[in-house]
Amino acid sequence: MVQDCIFCKIVAGEIPSKQVYADDLIIAFHDISPQAPTHILVIPRKHISDMNEASAEDQALLGHMMLRAGEIAAEAGLAESGYRLALNTGPDARQSVFHIHLHILGGRRLTGQMG
Repeated sequence: MVQDCIFCKIVAGEIPSKQVYADDLIIAFHDISPQAPTHILVIPRKHISDMNEASAEDQALLGHMMLRAGEIAAEAGLAESGYRLALNTGPDARQSVFHIHLHILGGRRLTGQMG
């Protein structure tokens, strides 16, 4: 745990969150500042600052995050209409919390320059 990391504090139970999923490797919870009607964050329990810090050792964990994100999106009712998965790395990508996290966004037609 990194002491000043808000997501590490959520993992440790020091800060409450509206969790929708948890297992031994990851937790998922609603974003406190949603950018879409459904905005869920999926984070590893292990602190990894960003994709630049991720290593081959983290491959299974990152794959687990992606697969569970699809299941979480389906459970949130987003499978039919669609959803976006986003993982930002660094300040220019607008990463604001430096603990790797996957955004699940949906519930409306999303705008932006992606795809």
